[in-house]
Amino acid sequence: MARLTLISMLVLLAGSMLMVQGGDPTLFFEWNVTYGTIAPLGVPVKGILINGQFPGPNLNSTTNNNIVVNVFNNLDEPFLVTWDGVQHRKNSWQDGVLGTNCPIPPGKNYTYKFQVKDQIGSYMYYPVTAMHKAVGGFGGLRVNSRLLIPVPYADPADDYTLLVGDFFNKGHTSLKKILDSGRNLGRCDGVHLNGKVAKGDGKDEPLFTMEAGKTYKYRICNTGIKTSLNVRFQGHTMKLVEMEGSHTMQNDYDSLDVHVGQCFSVLVTANQEPRDYYVVASTRFTRREVTATGIIRYKNGKGAASSELPPPPVGWAWSLNQFRTFRWNLTSNAARPNPQGSYKYGSINITRTIKLANTAQRVDGKLRYALNGASYVESTTPLKLAEYYGVADKVFKYDTIPDEPPSDNTKVTLAPIVLNMTHRNFVEIIFENPETAIQSYHLSGYSFFAVGMDIGKWSPEKRMNYNLLDAVSRHTIQVFPNSWSAILLTFDNCGMWNLRSEIWDRHYLGQQLYASVISPNRSLKDEYNLPEGVLTCGIVQGMPRPPPFSS
Repeated sequence: MARLTLISMLVLLAGSMLMVQGGDPTLFFEWNVTYGTIAPLGVPVKGILINGQFPGPNLNSTTNNNIVVNVFNNLDEPFLVTWDGVQHRKNSWQDGVLGTNCPIPPGKNYTYKFQVKDQIGSYMYYPVTAMHKAVGGFGGLRVNSRLLIPVPYADPADDYTLLVGDFFNKGHTSLKKILDSGRNLGRCDGVHLNGKVAKGDGKDEPLFTMEAGKTYKYRICNTGIKTSLNVRFQGHTMKLVEMEGSHTMQNDYDSLDVHVGQCFSVLVTANQEPRDYYVVASTRFTRREVTATGIIRYKNGKGAASSELPPPPVGWAWSLNQFRTFRWNLTSNAARPNPQGSYKYGSINITRTIKLANTAQRVDGKLRYALNGASYVESTTPLKLAEYYGVADKVFKYDTIPDEPPSDNTKVTLAPIVLNMTHRNFVEIIFENPETAIQSYHLSGYSFFAVGMDIGKWSPEKRMNYNLLDAVSRHTIQVFPNSWSAILLTFDNCGMWNLRSEIWDRHYLGQQLYASVISPNRSLKDEYNLPEGVLTCGIVQGMPRPPPFSS
């Protein structure tokens, strides 16, 4: 492998082109985004396809690969895709959210160029425009470890991606109209596994195949829009090995709750009688439980899967207790040869505490979701572009919400929300959920330490129970009803970064904000310049480019 960095080589790899030229390899992808009929629940729906596929193609990469994705938007409306969990070090220009990027107009294309720098693990990509995510445009994104970096388990016989999610048969246009009219989406119509549901009639094609005696890796992601799911393998246990870019302590589980936006990697050993088995996904925390199945087929096996499905867990206290079993593997390597546990986050002094409380309110008779009394409204000019071009004051104001929920959290203002974060400050963020619905949050550009979670309201003495040793470093966190969750992180990645609800109706109706991290040095050492060819829109369209950073 070392010799590959000394030569230029061009090969074809899994539908992409790989170029190695004296440095880190570059993968080239060309994606055509189109409409097409899909029917994951048996009802035809106008879906969004990538290169004719639903779900979209797996984006397969290795640590430090440079990735170039040329996206052609053949839809009749703007489209934009984000790379959920990719940190884009110094490069929020490629995050693919509406606060940093202009959407790709119909009939046009945009080329993303980013590096999966010092990352490993299981992620996903999906569209952030309108309600497109409800009908496709999503897929798995994996970052494999480099060959010279050992992983804490033997190489699996194969590496599978399992995308599970809720599904609404109404279609994305109708879902958007429901939200625009101020109404709630209601419950989903069903659940899919990789866009399919087994009928159980003996004619189902398998999602995956296994050979007796071998161990397989499954990367499980919840790509749905609002429903937590429990995933389990009939007759088999799962060994959790990785979560959103971090190797974990390898506990065995009969089932795992996977909340919206989350990805887990598990090992499953084919140690049962060779025949068919079901992989099962069930809705959690819903009044009516919905279950879907897919077939796992043993090679040369005989016999249909048993109709007796493993039961799901009951209640959210079970899920909270499962969260507490997740631990960072302190002795294993991640993307670099040094152990994950060499970073002693528990000994760093907190410089700022931000407590965010979500609420659902009516504004002019229409439903809005808010954080600390403010509901986010998209600007026609991406916030990052406005900041870079020096016209931020014409688009948004910094720090318009307090660091704690207001005493009267029932009043809601509508505006872009941008927190001004001091570069390299170590920050504590508390998510409080006074509602009866579970929440799920994601922070772009970072991984954070999920140090605490409990029922009731947060107070400073709750820090006594924080996990300051081996909390998993990840990029999503769930918040259970009438509960709180706490994260710690250093804001050392300059850019404009989206903190959002992964529950997409909440995201669409305002439950999100941005964190602006600017280096006082204005240096290429901290942040890249505006890329050539970037799309411009809003008030910056036609403006001369600002002078670039020179060093």
